[in-house]
Formats: sequence, C-alpha cells, structure tokens
Amino acid sequence: MSTPFKYNVSVIEQWVDYNGHMNDAAYAEVFSRAVDALMGHLGITEEVIQEKQYTIFTLETHLCYLNEVHQGESLTVEWQLLDHDVKRLHAFFSMKNTNGDLVATSEQMLMGMDQGQGKPAPFLSFIQEKIDDVWREHEHLEKPKQAGRVIGIRRK
Repeated sequence: MSTPFKYNVSVIEQWVDYNGHMNDAAYAEVFSRAVDALMGHLGITEEVIQEKQYTIFTLETHLCYLNEVHQGESLTVEWQLLDHDVKRLHAFFSMKNTNGDLVATSEQMLMGMDQGQGKPAPFLSFIQEKIDDVWREHEHLEKPKQAGRVIGIRRK
C-alpha cells in the first residue's frame, strides 16, 4: 500500500482579491503546487529532473470553484488517479478546507516528458511502479462527480 498523497497550504494575503476571498488564479496556483508535490511523491525529484532530464508537464486542466476560502484558511489537496497509460496520468485533485468541505477540484491530464529530446516519453520504471501501486488502490474508487464535465449552457 502506498502512502496517500496530501498537499497542505494556508491562504496567503497575496491570493486574496477585491472580493475578500481567494482569487480564481490562486486556486490554479495551489493546484499547480500540488502537482509539483505529487511529482516528488512519485519520485520525480529535482535530482531526477536534472540527472535523467525527465519531468511531467500539464497538458490540460479543468477547475471547478465550489466554495470561497479566505486569508489564513488551511487547505488540503488530495488526488485520485482516474486513468493512466505508459506516459500519461488522468488525475483528479480535490481541495478541502479545515472543516473538510470541498472548495475546489482540478481535473488534469499530465504527461511524462523527456526534456533532453523535448518530447513525451514513458514513465521511468521506478515512477511507473509507484503509479501502478496507486492505480491498484484507486481503480475501484468512484469517479468524482466533477470529473469529465463539459462546459456549456444548459438549454431546456
């Protein structure tokens, strides 16, 4: 069983906008930082990036803003692996406040990259092993209701 991933952060003053709550761009920043932390969790450390010239890029993201958060609030980001192949992760991140309320979600497609060649590449073997461990734990989880959403105006 792998160690569950969690990224913790507190809302800083610079993230609060004229409405008195965290700005939409700050939610994206928190999720971006969570992806960086997830990379380390999967073994993609600074050393691996430098020595193996291997990293992960974000190809696509879809944010859902569900509740306001304010300066000083503690946030926790967790992830669920929805799908994967040899070089891509379909990841779903959930951001919760101190009370455990879901405040935002971010569905993302992440791609393994060979920086030396500047193109997509399969996950390095030790990274793939960790992904496989996570998949065994996540493959039977229920898909979050925000996953796979399409933006559009509903017409009656």
